[in-house]
Amino acid sequence: MRKMKTWAAVLALSAISFSLPAQKKNRVNTPTDRFAGLDTAFERVLREFYAAGMAVAVVEKDKIVYAKGFGYRDLEKKLPVTPNTLFAIGSCTKAFTASLMGQLRKDGKLDFDKPVLNYLPALHFYNDDMNRMITLRDMMSHRTGLPRHDFSWYIFKNDSRDSLLTRIRYQEPSTGIRERWQYNNFMFLAQGMVAEKITGKSWEENISTQILKPLGMSRSNFSIEGLQKDADASLGYGLKKDSIIDLLDYYHINAMGPAGSINSSVTEMANWVMTWINGGKFNGKEILPANYVSEAISPQMVAGPGLPSAEKPDLHFSTYGLGWFLSSYKSHFRVEHGGNIDGFSASTSFFPTDSIGIIVLTNQNGSSVNGVVRNILADRMLGLPYFDWTSDIKKSTDKALASAKESARSAASNQQSGTTPSHPLKDYTGLYTHPGYGTMDLVLKNDSLFMLTPGDITWLRHYHYDIFEPFDVNKKTGIDTSQRSPLRLQFHMSETGEINALTTKFEPTLSALRFTRSPKLQQVSSSELEKYTGEYTLSGATVKVSVKNDKLHVLIPGQPEYPLDALGAHKFALKIAPGYYVQFDVNEKGESTQLTFMQPNGNFAAKRKQ
Repeated sequence: MRKMKTWAAVLALSAISFSLPAQKKNRVNTPTDRFAGLDTAFERVLREFYAAGMAVAVVEKDKIVYAKGFGYRDLEKKLPVTPNTLFAIGSCTKAFTASLMGQLRKDGKLDFDKPVLNYLPALHFYNDDMNRMITLRDMMSHRTGLPRHDFSWYIFKNDSRDSLLTRIRYQEPSTGIRERWQYNNFMFLAQGMVAEKITGKSWEENISTQILKPLGMSRSNFSIEGLQKDADASLGYGLKKDSIIDLLDYYHINAMGPAGSINSSVTEMANWVMTWINGGKFNGKEILPANYVSEAISPQMVAGPGLPSAEKPDLHFSTYGLGWFLSSYKSHFRVEHGGNIDGFSASTSFFPTDSIGIIVLTNQNGSSVNGVVRNILADRMLGLPYFDWTSDIKKSTDKALASAKESARSAASNQQSGTTPSHPLKDYTGLYTHPGYGTMDLVLKNDSLFMLTPGDITWLRHYHYDIFEPFDVNKKTGIDTSQRSPLRLQFHMSETGEINALTTKFEPTLSALRFTRSPKLQQVSSSELEKYTGEYTLSGATVKVSVKNDKLHVLIPGQPEYPLDALGAHKFALKIAPGYYVQFDVNEKGESTQLTFMQPNGNFAAKRKQ
C-alpha cells in the first residue's frame, strides 16, 4: 500500500543495536564478519536520509542470523527502536491476503481462474466484460485493467468494507483486462472479502488463525488501536522542507485492511519469510501449500520493462507474482514487496534459491532507507562485491526531488494572473459526490473555501478563473503552502449559471473525474414549514403547498406531487429534479406572500391567495 500525502507531492541519529529477547535467543546465530561494520553503515543511512529509526532482520534457511534496531521509535522521548518494535508494514500485507486464497484453493473452496463474481456476488465492475472475465488470479497479479483509484479509499475514508466494495462498480478501467499491469489496492480488499464470504469469518480472524498464530506472530495486529496498545510500538514520521523530521498522525486504514493494515516487527516477520524460504513450512509444519508458494513467486504478469542499465547491468526484469514483485538482483532471483503508509515504510524480501531473507521496517514516510539497507545486506549475504548503495540511491532520490520541484514550478508558470472566480465563494459550497469515490463537503469559513472529507480538511486557494488548488490543513501547524500539489479542482456551471459540479484528476491515468454538486439540506420542523402552506396562483392555475410527514410538498395541476428539501433562506429543492428550486418570499410578519419556481428554462412566480 503506497503512502500518499493527501495533496502534496515527501538528523544525524546514533544507531543503537539490541539483542533479541530471551525467548528468541535460541534462534539467533552469532553474527559473523558478514555483519561487521554495519552499525557505522546504518548510522550513515539514517543520517543521509534524515530517518528517525529502523529495524532490520536477516534470515538464513530457518534461523534469524541478524536482528537489530537503530535510531528511535519515539524521537522526542528518545525511545530506541529494538528488533521487536512494531511498525506498520503497509502493502507487505498483500502477500498474507493472497495466501488466504492459496489456502482456500487447497481446500477446494475456490478456483483462481474462474470469475471472482462466483465467490463474491456483491462485487460488480464497471462493465459486463469485466464482470464476466475478471478472475482471482487477475486480481492477485494486478491485471484487471483498473488503475489505482487510491484517492477513493485514502481521502474518502470508510469503515465499511461493503461500502468500499460498491465503489468499484463506478471506477473506470484505463486498459483492457490482462493488457497491462496496474497496481490496485481495491483488488486486495476484494480478496479479503472473498475469504470472509467463504469462511463466514472476518479477514482479520482468518489471517490471525490461519497464518499469524501458527507462525508465532503473537504481537502482530491489524489496527492503529492495536499498535498503540503495544509497549514497543513506533511512531511515524515524515520530512518537511526535505530535511526536518516531522511527527505524523497515524493513518487508520480500517476497511481497506486486506491491502495493507498489518503491524509487525522484524523478528515476527522473519518467521513469515522463513515459511516462504522453506516452501510453505514453518518448524516442519505446512502453513502454505507448496504448490501455491511456487506459483506465487513465479511471474504472472510483466510489471514493467525491467531493462538493465549501463550502470547496473546485473539488475533486470520486473514481474509480479501473486502478492509479490519478482526481479533479478545480480544474477540472484529476488522476491520482494514494499509497503508505505503515513509515517512508515517497509520491505520484505527473500532469495528463494539462496535461502536468504531480509526484512527492513522504517518509521519514515515514503522512505528510500528500506531499499538501501536491503541491498547492503543482500550484497553481504550473497558474498557480492561492495557497492555504495547509500550514495547511489541518495543521488537518485535528490535528483527525483529536484525534478518534482521543477515540475511544480513549470505548472505554476501556466497560472493566469489577475483572474477572479465567476461566482461569490458561497456559491461553490455544497456537497460534491462521485459514486466511485465519495462525497466532499465544501464550506465557506471567513473568506476562504475549505473542503471537508472524512477526517481531513483542505484549503482551496484560488488558482485562476474557476480553478482552485488544494493545500493540507495540519491540525498542529496550520496550512503549509510551500508544497504545491499538481492537483487542480475545476468548477462547472449549468446553463442557468449555477455551480453544479467540479472535476479533478484524482486518477491520473483517466480523464478528470466529475463530482456532482448538491446543496446541503436543512432540518426544518413541521411547525416552521406551516408558514409556506396554502394555495398560490400560477398563470390562472392553483398550486397547492402542504406539509406531509414533516416535509413540504408542492402540487401543480396535471403533475405529480413533488416533495421539497429545505436549503435555508426560504429556499427548497425539488427532491427528484436536480437544478429545480422553489423560493418563497416571506414578509416581516413571517408570512409567505409568493413562491417562485426556479428552473433551467426560467423563473415563474406564483402569488399566494388571500
